[in-house]
This record gives sequence, C-alpha cells and structure tokens, in this order.
Amino acid sequence: MTIGIDIGTTAVKAVAADEDGRVTARVRIPHMLRVPAPDRLEHDADEAWRRGPLTALAELGRPDAAAVAVTAMVPSLTAVDAHGKPLTPGLLYGDSRGRAETGPATGFLSGEAVEFLRWTAKEMPDAHGYWPASAVANHALAGEAVTDNATAGTTYPLFGGSGWNEQVCSDCGVTPDRMPRVAATGTPAGRVRDTAAVLAAGAVDALCEQIVAGADGDGDVLVLCGTTLIVWATTGDYREVPGLWTIPHTATGKSQIGGPSNAGGLFLNWVDRLVGSHGTADPGCVPVWSPYIRGERVPLHDPDRRAVLDGLNLRHDGAAVRRAAYEASGFVVRQFIEMSGVPATRIVATGGGTRVDGWMQAIADAAGLPVSVSAIPEGAALGAAFVGRVAAGLESSVTDARRWASTRRVVDPDAAWTGPMQERYARFCELAGQGER
Repeated sequence: MTIGIDIGTTAVKAVAADEDGRVTARVRIPHMLRVPAPDRLEHDADEAWRRGPLTALAELGRPDAAAVAVTAMVPSLTAVDAHGKPLTPGLLYGDSRGRAETGPATGFLSGEAVEFLRWTAKEMPDAHGYWPASAVANHALAGEAVTDNATAGTTYPLFGGSGWNEQVCSDCGVTPDRMPRVAATGTPAGRVRDTAAVLAAGAVDALCEQIVAGADGDGDVLVLCGTTLIVWATTGDYREVPGLWTIPHTATGKSQIGGPSNAGGLFLNWVDRLVGSHGTADPGCVPVWSPYIRGERVPLHDPDRRAVLDGLNLRHDGAAVRRAAYEASGFVVRQFIEMSGVPATRIVATGGGTRVDGWMQAIADAAGLPVSVSAIPEGAALGAAFVGRVAAGLESSVTDARRWASTRRVVDPDAAWTGPMQERYARFCELAGQGER
C-alpha cells in the first residue's frame, strides 16, 4: 500500500491505494484560496503546503505505507525560513506577479516561475530558501527540501535540466543553493518522519492524473475537471497548433495537444455561489457565458479578459445561468478539440469535478462525444500513489500505472440538448473573438 498526496487549489487530497489501485482510505483537507485582487491568486502556503499534507497523512492513519509521494499544481512558489516554514504568500499559476514586463507568454514554458522568484526574493531577500509547494510539503513530511524534475522542468529557464540556472537565479537576486534539491520522478528522495515509508519524488499533478486515466489511444481526449480545466487530445503525430500547447504523452510515440483553461471549477463554483444550485433548465432557454472571470490561459493567452453573460432575458432563472456555465466549460473542451485537429472518439474525464453530474453532461452535449468518467475522482493523488510504488521498488515503470485506470460510468450526449446548443456555441466563439470553427 502506498499513499499519494495532491496539493490542489482548494484542498489537499490524499489516498491510500493497494497494488491493484483500489483506494482503501481517502481524506480531503480544505484550505483557503485567496484572491487579494482580480489578477492575483495565492495560498497561505503554511496552511495549504505545509500543514495540509501533514494533516492529510495523519488522518489517513496508515503507518504501514511503503511510500508517500506528493504532487501539486504548477507553478507555485514561496519563501521559507530555516525550518521550512513559509514566510510569503504561496504564489499560484496565473497570478500577475508572474507576468513579465513584456506581457504574458503563450508557450508551455512561459517563464512565470522566474517572475515569481523575482517578486518573492524582493519581498523576502534574506529567506533561507525559495520553494514550490511540493518542496514545502516534502520538507514537512521528511525533512527533505526536494522537488521532482517534472515540476522543476516547468520553471524553465530557471531550471535547465541539469540544475538551477545560476545566471537566472542571480538576475532574480538569489543563489542556486537556496532552491530545492531536484530528484527524478519515481526515485527515493528520503524517509517520511517516524515511519519506514520511502518519500518518493513525485510529479506535476496533471502528469499524475494522466498516468492513471487510461486516455492513451489516438482520439482519446483527457479532460481534467479541477479548479482549472485542462484538455489534452491524444494523437500519434507531433504537431504544433497556434494558441495550443503540444507536449509528449507518457505513452510511447504519442503526443498531446491542448492546455489549461480558466473555465473550470473556479468559475463554476463562483457561478453556483452567485445563483444557487436548484432548479431545472430548459434546453431552448439558456444564455451564453464567456467564462473568463480571471482572464484566460490557452488558447487566448489574455489575463486581462473578463467574463460576459450574453443574451440574458426575463425567462432565464438561476438554473439557466448555471447550465450556461457548464455549457461554457463544455464549449472550451469542444473548441480545444476542433483547434487540435485530432479526430476525437471519446472524452476521459478525471478530477473532483467528475462528481458534478451537470458538468459531465454538458461536456458530453457540447462535444457530441461520450464521456468516460473516472472511477477515482482523486486522480492526481492516485497517480502519485503509483509513483510511490516505483520509488519503493514495487513497480518497474511509471507507465505501468495505466493498469489502474477505471471507469465509473459513461455519459452520452443528450439529443434534447445538442441541437439547441449549436447556436449557443457559435455565439460563444463570437464572444471569444474567434468565430465558429
């Protein structure tokens, strides 16, 4: 049995899993997501990155675990003292403090982490270290200020593959020795305090979700339904598409085209707080959301864009506005698929949002594809648990995690909704300034 801990945007999720991927225990430790300004997004890093994982491990109550692995969202950064306690806000992806003077970058390796380091070092120049969420958690769990090479790699050019770039660090006012140690994903990185468990070098949360999702075939579309909506279309050829990202798949010879969007749980939960969660919508009577309450990442790369609710009239109620929000998220999925050019055959949905039936149905209706809903909503934590098995010598390769993929149910498109949604999708594309594709 191994344990995976996922530091998410709104909670720390942890699971204990046996050799067949059956979850034997799970916990969720909520934490506050702070939005001090419309363009800022941060954690109390001590609450979310240090105390959250410690509490999650304690509440699982599995001292017999063979290994523990931590995964987290990227990029993230805070300054810490000599005891590993955070001293500054935990900066999160999309925060304006990660934006260079030249404006937002559009590529996968955007340089956001460099600007995070520059800002944090200026705020706390005498800090002992500058660590991402995973390093803070690993130090709390095992006294090891270590992060994995996948997480470090997303900070390029701060980390260049062989180590922290001395010149880039110097430009930010720090030295490389104040950055965490980097270990390869799935390798032992220490021992968890007061246990015999191996501390494994984990991986980026999206990678951990991917390895246990089973979206490995050409035409599979992996949709991560978390605070951020992440869409990856699987293809057997490498192609670059303007506005989207292309990255290697863990399956040999495959690539993924897509990227992250802000039309995920952060937006949907905000709409729920706005209108409530009761009532039933009419397929022919739904307005159109342009869902960018905090700008958009891929494919628009526009952090200053804001949300629009279009076509609202006196017949609309809270249920219609809420359904419009789910549709907007589904429209983003459809938009990514169409832009990618991948002949999609099915969607594999993972993440905490898979518990929301209305969201899953709207994605199926918008894309016109069946949605295979993962049986384990805590996909990132489950993937981390498998990474722990590799570090403990119980598995030979991270790619073998695909055997843990499982489906709870399949959601098919509803013909009563797919027709009326076509006009709304065209309007969604107009609002995005792209026109219907």
